[in-house]
Amino acid sequence: MDRAFQRTKVLTDHLLQPPPSSSFQIPSLYSNACLNYSPPELSEKYAFDINDMRKLMDGHDLEERDRLFGMITQSKVFNPKVRGGKVFVSPDYNQSMEQQREMTWKRIEYLFERGVFQGWLTGEGEEVEMRRFACFEVLGLFDHSISIKLGVHFFLWGGAIQFFGTKHHHDKWLRDTENYLIKGCFAMTELGHGSNVRGIETITTYDSNTREFVINTPCESAQKYWIGGAANHATHTIVFSQININGTNQGVHALIAQIRDADGNVCPNIRIADCGHKIGLNGVDNGRIWFDNVRVPRENLLNSVADVSPDGKYLSAIKDPDQRFAAFLAPLTAGRVNIAVNAVYQSKVGLAIAIRYALTRRAFSLKPKEPEVLLLDYPSHQRRLLPLLAKTCAMSFGANYLKMLYVKRTPQSNKIIHVVSSSFKATFTWSNMQILQECREACGGQGLKTENRVGHLKAEHDVQSTFEGDNNILMQQVSKALFAEYMAAQKPNKAFKGLGLEHMNKPCPVIPSQLTTTTLRCSQFQMDALCLRERDLLNRFVAEVSQCRAKGESKEHAFIMSYQLAEDLGKAFSDRTILQTFVEAEATLAAGSLKDVLGMLRSLYALNCLEDGAYLRYGYLSVENAATVRREITKICSELRPHALALVSSFGIPDAFLSPIAFNWIDANSWSSAQH
Repeated sequence: MDRAFQRTKVLTDHLLQPPPSSSFQIPSLYSNACLNYSPPELSEKYAFDINDMRKLMDGHDLEERDRLFGMITQSKVFNPKVRGGKVFVSPDYNQSMEQQREMTWKRIEYLFERGVFQGWLTGEGEEVEMRRFACFEVLGLFDHSISIKLGVHFFLWGGAIQFFGTKHHHDKWLRDTENYLIKGCFAMTELGHGSNVRGIETITTYDSNTREFVINTPCESAQKYWIGGAANHATHTIVFSQININGTNQGVHALIAQIRDADGNVCPNIRIADCGHKIGLNGVDNGRIWFDNVRVPRENLLNSVADVSPDGKYLSAIKDPDQRFAAFLAPLTAGRVNIAVNAVYQSKVGLAIAIRYALTRRAFSLKPKEPEVLLLDYPSHQRRLLPLLAKTCAMSFGANYLKMLYVKRTPQSNKIIHVVSSSFKATFTWSNMQILQECREACGGQGLKTENRVGHLKAEHDVQSTFEGDNNILMQQVSKALFAEYMAAQKPNKAFKGLGLEHMNKPCPVIPSQLTTTTLRCSQFQMDALCLRERDLLNRFVAEVSQCRAKGESKEHAFIMSYQLAEDLGKAFSDRTILQTFVEAEATLAAGSLKDVLGMLRSLYALNCLEDGAYLRYGYLSVENAATVRREITKICSELRPHALALVSSFGIPDAFLSPIAFNWIDANSWSSAQH
């Protein structure tokens, strides 16, 4: 009641002058001084070099990124708008679906004419691949549609030809794809089958008389669905299909089929329909495809894994159908790497906007007639945003590790790339949704405006949780891989090796009965705590699956019944791997202010992981220790608060890629601004 009375009195004092002596005079209103925008840079000091931090987080190709940032901000095709005295670039989401698609294509043409895609498919080496990743990250910061449209053309269509094709495919298709003489798409998903690729229903047979393959959509559930580029622009597609040779189904294979001629007309025996309006990504022309006895030359079979001779004999060096099928999923790894990394950069945009806004927006005074308090000076606001900031920095190091794994790939490393890309794709995209939602709420009503980006980014990136592998299924795949590693390590003279599981060979870590600040901030304790959870969950998962098998159930049924432990284990693997990459990045720095701040971020990330329900559910932490962890998180948030602006500035995102509320939100919403 006292607090309510005080707030009522403050409000009354704000609105009314003291009553005059004459009881007949009407009291007049008076106004407090109006709010003024003050750039946070005037009061917030940088304790470390933000360029050094950017180099650490971006990891590579900073000059190429900045060149592309400049190219985008200087062109009218990227929809520049002046708000509050600053220029911002962002797609116009008020346009119709058709207009958004047209603008996405115009932007791709603009970038192509300026040589951005040069060498993306015909170049070789780690340098080319890392530069391509950097460009994707920049373009994704502008618009998800453009990055997806390019990803389908280069990584899925082009990647399939690179991985599945042989020299004559590379010579015939890759340069024309890079030069956009061919516009490719990737027809894997069907109406009736998404994650279960092995179950797709499209059928291809071989006609040895004409030396052609014949592709058919046998039923409505077999129509190719969600095919990016198919509705408007694609001229060719990779078709994933069951291949039937001489009456024997040899499983899923990939072929090249033309679906439009050079003038954009749909080819004979092909039917294409639009998937329609979506909650996001309306700059991508997703389509549906039906094949009616479509004939393609024998040479259009992508034959690095399997081939069919001119007289119709099926040939493959990989005799095991399961191994052969796994080889056909290789291009999806590149897609998952891109999606995971892109999710981290969207989180950076959301946090940069929300934190800059919280450093200039005030709410409520603690005492009458005192200035209102900055949002980020409230412990509750710090607790909302700063652990997510630490998590995003941690995911940046994880993303760099994943990219390097991918570009240095060998046949022996395919398994670890699959497991890490699957777990990071799920973790990073789920985290991105959580971060954008919290940032949206932290911006209040301003977070609802499309021009302020945060709310709309949620809709644009929601699809990341399910495309290129449903996150829940990916986490189950991760757990199955860990199960296989466990079983392999039970053989005589075998130890855990790979996937970071070497900690399983050591004695089980023990968490002290009483935790102190010194212990909680120790990187070795943090790693031990995350390894303990992963070790125990893996043991529990193996035991539960084994118990199910002992009752006569199949291995697949046992895995399905253990889905909760599987998802907990997948999360534990991901968190521990991310922390490992963080510790390794931190170790590259000499002692100094940047290393000190990184230590705070690492501790905040690790302790936030310790708030996972598994720590109490399985008794890794006592109730008292869990409360100690919680208090320490609050303490680190207050210590990190002075570095918040420096950290989001070190993301290296130009002002134009943020939004009006990240800067002078009063001018951006002024009457004069409304007139323009």
